[in-house]
Amino acid sequence: MDLFEKCDKYTYADEIKEMGIYPFFHALESKQDVVVTMEGKERIMLGSNNYLGLTSDKRVAEASSDAVMKFGTGVSGSRFLNGTTTYHHLLEEELADFLNKDYCITFSTGFQANLGVISALAGRHDTIFCDKENHASIYDACRLSYGRMVRYEHNDMMDLKRQLETHEENRGKLIVTDGVFSMSGEICKLPEIVELAKQYHARILVDDAHGIGVIGKGGRGTASFFGLEKDVDVILGTFSKSLASLGGFAASNQTVNNYIKHNSRPFIFSAALPPANIAAVRKSLEILKSEPEIISRLRDISAYCKQQLKQNKLSILDTAPTPIIPLYTYNPIRTLQACKILFEKGVYVNPVLPPAVKKEDCMIRLICTANHTKQIIDKAVSIIAEVLHSLPFEPAMPEDML
Repeated sequence: MDLFEKCDKYTYADEIKEMGIYPFFHALESKQDVVVTMEGKERIMLGSNNYLGLTSDKRVAEASSDAVMKFGTGVSGSRFLNGTTTYHHLLEEELADFLNKDYCITFSTGFQANLGVISALAGRHDTIFCDKENHASIYDACRLSYGRMVRYEHNDMMDLKRQLETHEENRGKLIVTDGVFSMSGEICKLPEIVELAKQYHARILVDDAHGIGVIGKGGRGTASFFGLEKDVDVILGTFSKSLASLGGFAASNQTVNNYIKHNSRPFIFSAALPPANIAAVRKSLEILKSEPEIISRLRDISAYCKQQLKQNKLSILDTAPTPIIPLYTYNPIRTLQACKILFEKGVYVNPVLPPAVKKEDCMIRLICTANHTKQIIDKAVSIIAEVLHSLPFEPAMPEDML
């Protein structure tokens, strides 16, 4: 069999392009904001992870620009060798202090943070207990580690307990969960996870990519939200959402941090984050700490958006105080049609399709940011309601197109 045969047989993207409902790779022509210019037209942005609106903050941009002038555009090496700058050390100290952890290590992407930490920590004699709705980076990290991966039903603590009970006592145990789940906006059941971890002598890793800057005291994330910072062994996060840049981090204790720094292949063999990215994160973190009212604005506008969607008789999942709002469209064709029409009418949203969800649970993921206003939300919700109420519930896409 030819290696590229699978490529020749892949027709899904071409088929939905022919149907005129291909929703991906729309090109931005302006900075990320609540209203963007995309393909020659202004669109209300309801699909960005720019939770605190800091990617368009002049202070963040200026900090990044100053770092370019001081350090250049890149470091031309890995952190392990010539790629560490004073800015890397400063950010790691500031993040550790912010998260009430002893140490922190940064990675070039959030994906790499999960990959680098989990693959380093989980060895042949260890088992990783993974929530079924964890991010793809966690799944890849589990697969690329030497540990055994055991999946438990989403946020199902009885199933997690059952899995832990059948676990061999002489194996190391790591429970890995998203803090805020990226598709649903749900928060993990951290108090119950902590209880089970203590009972079965397991360690806990929380990927808080969507929790940092969103929930918890001063935006400190899921562990802070529940008052369990001391009980979570490793807190991971990303800089590409609330912190307005690119990269990832892991905060833990000294021994874990030291082990990861000297054993994580993605950390050792990847070029370090450019100082401009680091400077943007540091400035964003400074703003978050000095202006905690940003989080209140985010919470309030998210609640308002959910309220308006419900008043317009739209089906949403509303289980947590997070800015991620799943709006059910139920099947792939209807979802893609809705995204196309909304884009044409000036609203950008993200489709959520199989395999991320079941065929019958397709959705549009709406995301609010602290800079959205009620006026913008009202306009967007009015358009969304008009479009979805006008679309019939078409049959789901055939199996061969999934």
